[in-house]
Amino acid sequence: MREVIATPDAPKAIGPYSQAIKANGFVFTAGQVAFDPATGQIVDGDIAIQTERVMQNLAAILKASGTGFDKVVRCGVFLKSMNDFTAMNEVYGRYFPSAPPARSTVEVARLPKDVLVEIDVIAIA
Repeated sequence: MREVIATPDAPKAIGPYSQAIKANGFVFTAGQVAFDPATGQIVDGDIAIQTERVMQNLAAILKASGTGFDKVVRCGVFLKSMNDFTAMNEVYGRYFPSAPPARSTVEVARLPKDVLVEIDVIAIA
């Protein structure tokens, strides 16, 4: 079974993809960037501010999927600059206070809308 997840509390998909797909007991989110769903604009600010917005977007999608950060098993983090790793990690860590998921973090050449960070997750539904 495959279910498309969509919530107005996270940025709308702006292309041929879904906010998340729930399938076979898991939730797979699309990568989230620092779009504010209320304004449709990228939030102004440094990596900490952008990471916070990304995590809020992911929280909304996970909630709409019937799950939460405590059920996340893997994250992918894409940074514009690895120099932002520590500040990103500080915000990210607040969402995983114990038993954090497996994670990959990579520096990439460019992200949509020139944001500083993009994160996707896989969670148990």
